[in-house]
Amino acid sequence: MRPAICLLLLLSIAVPFYTIVSRAQRRPSGVASATKALHALFDEEWDYEMREYPERASALGDRRFNDRWTDLSIAAINRRHEHTTATLARLKAINRAQLSEQDQINYDLFKKNLEDDIEEHEFHLYLLPLNQRGGIQTENELGDQLRFTTVKDYEDWIARLRSFPAYMEQTMALMREGMREHMMWPKVVMKRVPAQIEKQIVQSAEDSLFYRPFKKFPQDISAEMRERLTRDAREAISSGVVPSFKKLHEFYTNEYLPASFDQVGVWQMPRGQEMYAFLAREFTTTDMTPQQIHDLGLSEVRRIRAEMQAIMDQLHFRGSLQDFFKFLRTDSRFYYKTPEELFEAYQAMAKRIDPNLIKIFKTLPRMPYGVEPIPAAIAPDTTTAYYRRPAADGSRAGTYFVNLYRPETRPTYEMMALSLHESVPGHHLQISLAMEQGEIPNFRRYGGYTAFVEGWGLYAESLGDDMGLYDDPYSKFGQLTYEMWRAVRLVVDTGMHYFHWDRQRAINFFLENAAKQELDVVNEIDRYITMPGQALAYKIGQLKFRELRERARRELGAEFDVREYHDVALRSGAVPLDVLERQVNDWIAERKRKRVQHASTR
Repeated sequence: MRPAICLLLLLSIAVPFYTIVSRAQRRPSGVASATKALHALFDEEWDYEMREYPERASALGDRRFNDRWTDLSIAAINRRHEHTTATLARLKAINRAQLSEQDQINYDLFKKNLEDDIEEHEFHLYLLPLNQRGGIQTENELGDQLRFTTVKDYEDWIARLRSFPAYMEQTMALMREGMREHMMWPKVVMKRVPAQIEKQIVQSAEDSLFYRPFKKFPQDISAEMRERLTRDAREAISSGVVPSFKKLHEFYTNEYLPASFDQVGVWQMPRGQEMYAFLAREFTTTDMTPQQIHDLGLSEVRRIRAEMQAIMDQLHFRGSLQDFFKFLRTDSRFYYKTPEELFEAYQAMAKRIDPNLIKIFKTLPRMPYGVEPIPAAIAPDTTTAYYRRPAADGSRAGTYFVNLYRPETRPTYEMMALSLHESVPGHHLQISLAMEQGEIPNFRRYGGYTAFVEGWGLYAESLGDDMGLYDDPYSKFGQLTYEMWRAVRLVVDTGMHYFHWDRQRAINFFLENAAKQELDVVNEIDRYITMPGQALAYKIGQLKFRELRERARRELGAEFDVREYHDVALRSGAVPLDVLERQVNDWIAERKRKRVQHASTR
């Protein structure tokens, strides 16, 4: 299987990924056989995935493959596709009816992942190996996720540096095939990439972003060994890495960028609208069509605009919504002057949220998180913030990355909603809890479904109300701005990729409905251009969490406890929305059954 979406999936080889528990003494032989076969398959496929996608293994803390890159050759891609097809056949040979209820869920989710991979392969999305958000030109960032504690850690990174030219050749081969098949992103976003490549073309190897690990060594590595390692790293960078980027830059600027599309939208690609409909289903884990999603977005925009108007009335603001947006975008009271001030404010925000979690959660993760700036090399081209999950072996905490580029464009009234989404009770709480579950297989523990993960993140923004954190109208308006942002996504993403909207129309729609700064809006629209369908997951997932919470509150009445609801929603890790709904419905039914049973014994 390919690595899962959210970018950022995170084990030491010395620690087993999970223990297969034999049930042979407690179950009939057929049941034990099916269970054993299923978990053996999970085990084998997890190890296969770590081997085939070594960057993901490295990020997870599995150091076995730290000396290599993923094989991006067409032959390897087709081989992996054949393997996925064969794995699906192996799975179907296991008698699902003989599995426990929990393993039937595992079976169904694993099957869904395989089927999605197989269908996605047919659209040749692998021919799009880079964009303005990342790719081989930002591969140095992998080094920031790794532990460098032994000589072998450094030697493994040097081995990756030495094999980098071959990795680059494979990437460029995919790009050339993409040109031939008309699988390309538009010029308007791809023109951002040359500057990123240029950051990798340095005069001195010590200035390379790939050299960072060699600027600091553990004390137990001798001076002589340090000299050898730094010498080897400088040689690998000077003779291989930098020349590779020079070659990429020449190819990119002279051939690839000129061939890129002039318009935006995947409808231009082969089977583009069919591909987009598939991506919409995959990311939302629903059967909603692009038209249905577009209409839902328009409906949500209207609803949130009305809530925004109510806050404007509360503030006695005289003017239109656009006038209020202009006020929020231009009044200096809402902005910090320096990156340092902005960063300190984000850190303070996290400390303010943490002690309030116990009001609405029974179970909190053990793993901590920290706040760090987004690397300066990519900050101008990326979004306001993002989250990186912890290493699975506990060697690295979760990280909430915040964008400090141009602080005068980063409004203070958005900071609470953003922090609730990216740290706690959003991504860090949900993902860390999933990683700490003892009974789910690794593909679930470290994988996920965007509609659940990002839907939970957006839902978490509204929990600021439950915790009393939106204590002024402007921060509440910031929360509505962020919710509007995700509603707008449903409209502009489907608009560009399915209904042939141009980029400026999407930008204008965004600016008309949200108080976000134009820099953020443009970066967001450009993100949607190269991540078709992904942005649909947030709002659709959030609406499902809200719908199920309201259903539970309505049916359980005074017995409803939001802390229990959150436990039920998160206890199985990320799952498709239909599975989430089934689990919550089962919990509601069980609580009602116990209520009736209790009443009958009184």
